[in-house]
Amino acid sequence: MKRMLAWLYGPLFFGGFIGAGVWWMGSAGGSAAGLPWLFLGALGVSFLAEWGLPYEPAWNRSHGDRLRDCLHAVVNEGLNAIGLLALPGLAMLLAHDGLWPRDWPLWGQLLLAVTVADCGITLAHYASHRWAWLWRLHAVHHSVQRMYGFNGLLKHPLHQLLEASAGLLPLLMLGIPLPVAQLLALAIAIQLLLQHSNVDMRLGVLRLVFAWAPVHRFHHMKYGRAGDVNFGLFFNLWDWLLGTTFYRHDYPMRPGDLGIGSRPDYPAGYWRQLLEPFKVQRYSAEPKVPQALRRQVKPAGGA
Repeated sequence: MKRMLAWLYGPLFFGGFIGAGVWWMGSAGGSAAGLPWLFLGALGVSFLAEWGLPYEPAWNRSHGDRLRDCLHAVVNEGLNAIGLLALPGLAMLLAHDGLWPRDWPLWGQLLLAVTVADCGITLAHYASHRWAWLWRLHAVHHSVQRMYGFNGLLKHPLHQLLEASAGLLPLLMLGIPLPVAQLLALAIAIQLLLQHSNVDMRLGVLRLVFAWAPVHRFHHMKYGRAGDVNFGLFFNLWDWLLGTTFYRHDYPMRPGDLGIGSRPDYPAGYWRQLLEPFKVQRYSAEPKVPQALRRQVKPAGGA
């Protein structure tokens, strides 16, 4: 049973909750008020699956980070909600009439929105590993010492704003309808749960397409530039184009592999993390890349 769950979890979680959102919004009387409840249901399933089929049991235990992660999630999801409330006014200012394919089925419009947003967010993510001022904000997300679904929502709110803008502005200019944007917000939240999941899932050939946890864990390696791989939010297409794909089925990511190797002292508290990007940064020497990874990824100096 567990073996079957390992293979089915990713597709069922992704397709099930996002598909349920599309069905709800497309049904008579369906409104966006039901989407937060759908996300809470996904969050509950995520926690249950992580406890029932963990990739790393130690990552299910609190590192004194649960309150911090909850604060990050509440603030960042609150910002998303505010952005959706402002969407109609922004669309009136920026949109070009007639560009958005409103005659497409709702699922097709969502797929278009996901693809466009994924490109913008991935490029912003890539830039955050290349430009020092962006890295300071993004480092908050990379400071995690364990990976489980909920800490996919752990981001500095300013970096959240920048990434969201990179993904949403092209859609605003195309004239994305509010219901599609609301579904996009749900899809991103579902994907973040799946991308950082502690479920011991199996992907097979799906790892070539979807940026789910078995692929994304390598992005959180603490070994400097070795972690500059697998930037995609939804899909691995952009990493294929950027030349930043990386996966090793024979290298298990474990406690001690994650975080920012040059900043073992990175603050763990919520308020200190908000202030850290604006302080003088002091980096120590990078830890050595494990031998099993050296043939595939050659790190450069610096964080």
